[in-house]
Amino acid sequence: MRPARTRPLVPSPPWRRDAAFRPGTALLLGWLAHALLRMALAATRAMPAAAPDEYGYLFSARVLTGGVGTDLSHGTIYRAGYALLVAPVLYLTDDPDVAYHAMLGVNALVSALMLPLGYVLLRRFGLAPGPAFLCGNAVALLPAVLFFSLFALTDAILPVVTLGWLLLAHSWLSAAAPPRRIALYAGGASLLAAYAHVCHSRGLLLVLAQMGLLGAAVLLRRPWTAQAVGAAVLGGVLLAGGLLNARLTAVLYPFGDNRLQDNVRDRLLSLDGWGWTLGLATGQLWSQLVITGGVAGIGLLAFGRTALRRGTPGAQRALALAVLGIVAGIALATSAALPDERRVGNFAYARYLAPVLPVLFAAGLAVLLRARRRVTVTAGAAAALLVASAGVVQAFAGDRLSRYEHLAFDFPEISLLTWNWTQLRLWHATVAGLVLFAVAVLLARRGAGPLTGVFALVSLVIVGTALTRAAQPISGEFARVSDMRTLLPPGERPPVAMDRNLAWTIRLPLQYRMPWARPAGYDGRVGGPPPGAGLVIVAWDGRSAPTSTWRGGAPPGWRVAAALPAFDGGWVAWVPVR
Repeated sequence: MRPARTRPLVPSPPWRRDAAFRPGTALLLGWLAHALLRMALAATRAMPAAAPDEYGYLFSARVLTGGVGTDLSHGTIYRAGYALLVAPVLYLTDDPDVAYHAMLGVNALVSALMLPLGYVLLRRFGLAPGPAFLCGNAVALLPAVLFFSLFALTDAILPVVTLGWLLLAHSWLSAAAPPRRIALYAGGASLLAAYAHVCHSRGLLLVLAQMGLLGAAVLLRRPWTAQAVGAAVLGGVLLAGGLLNARLTAVLYPFGDNRLQDNVRDRLLSLDGWGWTLGLATGQLWSQLVITGGVAGIGLLAFGRTALRRGTPGAQRALALAVLGIVAGIALATSAALPDERRVGNFAYARYLAPVLPVLFAAGLAVLLRARRRVTVTAGAAAALLVASAGVVQAFAGDRLSRYEHLAFDFPEISLLTWNWTQLRLWHATVAGLVLFAVAVLLARRGAGPLTGVFALVSLVIVGTALTRAAQPISGEFARVSDMRTLLPPGERPPVAMDRNLAWTIRLPLQYRMPWARPAGYDGRVGGPPPGAGLVIVAWDGRSAPTSTWRGGAPPGWRVAAALPAFDGGWVAWVPVR
């Protein structure tokens, strides 16, 4: 709902109202079309591909519904917020494959909300209804929104949550409405900010921004009841979410997590650490600029101009500073937390800033369409920022861009732009981004239709090729390596023992296909499994005789039921002789 007499986020002369366009029906049908598109794309995969993250959230959902979990100790903590959204699916089915696709259906319904929310945002940026609807489709089809909605990840919903928070915060600080409605806006903004934190540690930046806006609202003399409601909701949801996450952590991480917070502390207290942090943060910025053809850079500069310009209304300045703070905070915090994984994706990763990317992209589109021929200076500055950030990445990362491991899943957009899924070509990608930027600037002069068409087409091709070349092969391998249909008769659910030496790329898919059991762990290199197991899965090198995998020899009454080589070794399943 657009509040009455709300100031636009970026001031501009009013556009002529498009009387022929009726947005209600178009947005409803558009939301449905985007949801169906997501469901169709998600149906192409049989199993999770983004491992271990997807498995972490799936096990979290299982635990929240009273099911068994697994031991994810010494790994990244997967919080309860996203799992809480998709967990109700597990009350309807205990079939892991059916449940996974149903969860992706939930993703589709939520992620498709980016269209109506993007439309509202673009209207507040000053676009007429028709152009706002067209560009809203481009925003909803961004790979940062569409691609990650096809996986059981917090990233599937965080862009929607972030944009919803921004729109509610804008209404709270700007709307000329009754105090009760303003209080609802404030409470809604606090709810979404706190929920983002319950979902992921990146949500902390939304919480800090919301706390800053609560202070700004007092200076702006918004109704005191709104601030009271906002503070109460923020504190209440954070407390409840914290208790829920603590419970989940105790079950899934009995021996602790990977303590990324220690990396943040150590890095921010040393010059070398700041060098690492700033280098990686610049790589994140470069990625956002390249994958949007520089349009996100125009949006970033527009927010900076709004924050610094004299005469900017207080509410707009506060919101612009909040967005800039979130961008900088996420880039710096995630970069400081990352260990050196000897992975190219560390140095130029787009995923962490994906929740705020639709906002920057929408702002850039609005500037291109409103300014048209007067956008030369801003476009030049955005292009310069893209080239300069590429130079920083090259200087910092150096030959590590070619020596370290390259994962195609880390670069869905850049891989297509450079037509290379095996290495990151920094300058090829930079040039491709600049070419797309030039096309966008030229097409903006012809209106929203051509501009939307190009970005929508590019996004769909990116997502299609990323699924085909990166996601589907991994998903297919996980489906193969976890196939236990020949091991057990239908309906049989025996106690399971599992060798701790199994690679996690084998262990997690196998355990996901065992919703009835939390396997007893043992060291297969030292001895046999603990007593009481009805299914024993042992690590295998893929070369030795499967019968040799039971250390010291299998006792009478056991036989090898299956031996499966995999990309990280393999496994052998032992069952009692029937």
